[in-house]
Amino acid sequence: MSKARLVITALFVEGQTAAEVAARYGVHRAWVYKLKARYLAEGEAAFVPRSRRPKTSPRATPAATVELVLALRKQLAEQGLDAGADTIGWHLEHHHATALSRATIHRILTRAGAVVPDPGKRPRSSYLRFAADQPNECWQSDFTHYRLTRPDDSPGPDVEVISWLDDHSRYALSVTAHPRITGQIVLSSFRETVAQYGIPASTLTDNGMVYTTRLSGGKGGRNGLETELRRLNITQKNSRPNHPTTCGKVERFQQTLKKWLRAQPDQPTTVAELQVLLDAFVQAYNQRRPHRSLPHRATPATAYHARPKATPSIDRTGEVHYRVRTDRVDHTGVVTLRLNGRLHHIGIGRTHARTHVLLLVQDLDIRVVDAATGELLRELTLDPTRDYQPTGKPPGPTPKHPKQTNSRTHES
Repeated sequence: MSKARLVITALFVEGQTAAEVAARYGVHRAWVYKLKARYLAEGEAAFVPRSRRPKTSPRATPAATVELVLALRKQLAEQGLDAGADTIGWHLEHHHATALSRATIHRILTRAGAVVPDPGKRPRSSYLRFAADQPNECWQSDFTHYRLTRPDDSPGPDVEVISWLDDHSRYALSVTAHPRITGQIVLSSFRETVAQYGIPASTLTDNGMVYTTRLSGGKGGRNGLETELRRLNITQKNSRPNHPTTCGKVERFQQTLKKWLRAQPDQPTTVAELQVLLDAFVQAYNQRRPHRSLPHRATPATAYHARPKATPSIDRTGEVHYRVRTDRVDHTGVVTLRLNGRLHHIGIGRTHARTHVLLLVQDLDIRVVDAATGELLRELTLDPTRDYQPTGKPPGPTPKHPKQTNSRTHES
């Protein structure tokens, strides 16, 4: 039984006074009198819960503004752009001279059923956030996949898109499409980005082999990008395996990019058509789209050009790269070694064919040692401009007894 029924029962059945009922049930005496008057006037309807909403709301959001918020939500979502409360508020302020708080916009969207609850989503408060203090202090890079569409609207071949993103401003420095991302493409795109925006102080990528060979067991040496970063004194940073949130900015950028691409009415059928769409997205993303993570919802272009650019501050040209490789001399007397992403062939000699060897590599200085006996088979400084590193000896097998041959020649 509700407290209201207990109060009415005490008043009319037990004959208690309003003061006694108020003290008995711990309620205000004025409420008892109000309930009594309502019961006398309405009967059982007095026990039905009533809304406490005021009859008038002078400060309520105008209906026209509510419709504008919902229209912006629909328009941005159809264009594949961010349609959250922060972005809608930015558009209201900059394009419609209307100021609404984020909470008000969120309430409007929730009441209209435009917000889909996702209770399983990891809360933002659980993430450790970081951002570079200056533009060019850190560049993030990653590549993702996108499927082309054939002229008959059936799924086409899968291509890959590589992005270079400024960590401080989220400015999209370079976004290019390729049939497949290789180490040479990564190096070329990085060099083109450096030529346009200057040399960054550091880079942050995942552990893909096109970015780093540190997890390859030392078999490949530094690849082309790693060598270029060392030459320019750029600090190379890589996320831990299975920790994609470390590169979360470029990962989130790729999510935004693909959402926008899928929303386009004309899907690309070739890599060239995809690149045209990518260029259009980058222009809109950098110049016109407000970014929720930037102060005052600034655009990435505004944030990138507002501060002086960072540059490499540590000279790494003196660092020496050591590694040890195990290999086997092939039947032609040659072993291979990858340096700066390029494969070189080192001549050892047919005499040592199929011999298991150790390659002791110190930058360009290389020693080839017999793995079983420890005998030094060859020592050289590798010429990075040549594919084959000759032994310098005349062709043909090495004489086994040079002294006896000389004496016989002398006698004859």
